[in-house]
This record gives sequence, C-alpha cells and structure tokens, in this order.
Amino acid sequence: MSADLDDGSAIEWTDLTAFEGNVLYAIARLQSHEETSYGLAIKRVLQDLYGKEINHGRLYPALDDLNEYGLVEKSALDKRTNEYLLTDAGRQLLRERIDLLADAVVGGDEV
Repeated sequence: MSADLDDGSAIEWTDLTAFEGNVLYAIARLQSHEETSYGLAIKRVLQDLYGKEINHGRLYPALDDLNEYGLVEKSALDKRTNEYLLTDAGRQLLRERIDLLADAVVGGDEV
C-alpha cells in the first residue's frame, strides 16, 4: 500500500505515524464537508477523534512532515493562516488504507 509522489518515489502508509494518518483523515473529512482545512479546524477534528486536547507542538510538525512527504499541499490563506489540502498522493494513500480496513471488516482478500 503506497502512494506515488511527483518526484517518482513512493511513500508507504507504514512510513507515517498513527497521528500523521489521523491528520490525513481530518483534512479529508474537512474537505468532504467543503470546509476550509486550516490548522485550527484540523485540530478540532482531531480533538473530537482523540477526545482530548491536541497540542500545537504536535499538530504543526505533523502537517509540515506531510507537506514534505508530498501528501499535503500547504498554501497561505492570509498572513497568519495556512490551508492544508490533500494531494493526489495523499488521497490515494488514504483511500488504499480505507480499502484495506474495509476488507478486514467485511471480508476481502486473504492475507
């Protein structure tokens, strides 16, 4: 399960931390509801998921790593706020993970 990056390399789901995977989910959730996926909105989704406060010192380094991996695109909304969007590679990696988990729940290919 991997996503092909623009530079010809690939990244595996297992290259990510669990938190980074959940950040991808949070961004996808916001985008699917046509909400702006800026840091504080992503933080709120993650806080709902984890049921506890998410520290900025944990979130923003994860967003920077995902941007560096080519899974998230970072762009300025204004002078103080950045928006984070899934790239095609980020969407592909998340979709493959969802398919793998769905197969485990509903029965799919044997391992």
